Amino acid sequence: MPVMGGVVVCVLGGFVESCVAVLVVCEHRMCMGNDASRAEVYGKYADDLVRFATGLVGPSESPDVVSSAMVNVLWSRGWDDVRNPRAYLYRAVLNEAHRHHRSTMKRRATEARALAPDSVQVADVRPDVLEAVGRLSVKQRAVVFLVYWEDLTVAETARRLGLSEGTVHRNLARAEGRLGRMLYD
Repeated sequence: MPVMGGVVVCVLGGFVESCVAVLVVCEHRMCMGNDASRAEVYGKYADDLVRFATGLVGPSESPDVVSSAMVNVLWSRGWDDVRNPRAYLYRAVLNEAHRHHRSTMKRRATEARALAPDSVQVADVRPDVLEAVGRLSVKQRAVVFLVYWEDLTVAETARRLGLSEGTVHRNLARAEGRLGRMLYD
């Protein structure tokens, strides 16, 4: 991300929301030295991060999740100690997806309490695969997305998320079990 006279020139693959977040943070921190390299690392992985976030929270929310995660990364004092920037960014997006999911669930619960009981009709429809995947925990969705949609191995998924292979394998097995029960029982 070039810096011209204290103004950040934002060219990150057309992600306006992400650019605004990076612009605000860099403008506040003066975007000197290492901050510019942070933006370059983000630019390198932006498309993959948005695709990953889409698998976790859906296409309409993914740019916001990635933007929020990037703001957290840009503010992180631990960035200089990061040995694997890609895993760090994926983990930041995963954590932000967790926060987003909790926030969404709280909002939905509040909205459901506010609705009159007879104003909502629940459809008796068997969920398809996407709905079933949507019912998994965020971590399980992340693992399922990377293993099945991105066609990564357990070891590659573990490296990308910064988790142990055992944790990835456990989450994948639990997700497969839940999906099997939801889709075939």
